[in-house]
Amino acid sequence: MNAVPQITLNDGYAIPQIGLGLWQVGDNEAEAVTLAGLEAGYRHLDDAFIYGNEAGVGRAIAASGIPREEIFVTTKLWFDSLTRTAARAAIEASLTKLGLDYVDLYLIHWPAPARGFEYLDAWGSLIDFRSEGLTHSIGVSNFLPDHLDAIIDDTGIVPAVNQIELHPTFQPHDLISQCADHGIAIEAWSPLGHSQDLAHPDVVAIAAEHGVTPAQVILRWHLDRGFIPLPKSVNPDRQRQNLDVFGFTLTPAQRAAIDAANTGVRIGSDPMEVGA
Repeated sequence: MNAVPQITLNDGYAIPQIGLGLWQVGDNEAEAVTLAGLEAGYRHLDDAFIYGNEAGVGRAIAASGIPREEIFVTTKLWFDSLTRTAARAAIEASLTKLGLDYVDLYLIHWPAPARGFEYLDAWGSLIDFRSEGLTHSIGVSNFLPDHLDAIIDDTGIVPAVNQIELHPTFQPHDLISQCADHGIAIEAWSPLGHSQDLAHPDVVAIAAEHGVTPAQVILRWHLDRGFIPLPKSVNPDRQRQNLDVFGFTLTPAQRAAIDAANTGVRIGSDPMEVGA
């Protein structure tokens, strides 16, 4: 098993720095995919209510034989449940499907600003859930600087995590800087850029220099930058390969080359438009 480093969040809890992304994994295959990931060495599972596979992931956790406290489990609140009553029902439903008494990290999936400031109510709910022990850590996903400012100004409570689109060709520097200023850990969904970044000439060249894959180069870059990448794969061999990123290091020049790959162009949804 690869020794995945851990990052200490601003609330004192530790999170493994690589997680297994479970987006687009059907519930019928989620148990097998998750079990393969756990066998490969993942101890960080990134799920969400909207993925529709929490039950399968929960079955895998139960079947794994791994002590619950050794598995870091994340799930997320969808934007149709941002009100206090709906958020309560949502986390209870997620815990039931997962078969867990608590999750390690609960996130607001999208701010959905077209719905007004419902995300402020949702953030208040997450604060309550944390105090009740339904989750250890609370955070957000796809929040832009204005959304972060709003919840921090309203409650004084800083998220432990902001999970965002982040990969070599999309690096939102203002948001990254703001998170760093507040001590908010950054998780990267689509850390490989939906695979399109694997073909970037600099990434390909660096991979050849080290005798590794382009995916391993990009994941190593995320780790070097202090990000928490969440690569998704249903292939056990690729799952293991994505964890095998600790046998080489990038030079400063190689990291700089990948830093310079930024185009500022998203491949995922714009947080200002989701929920409209």
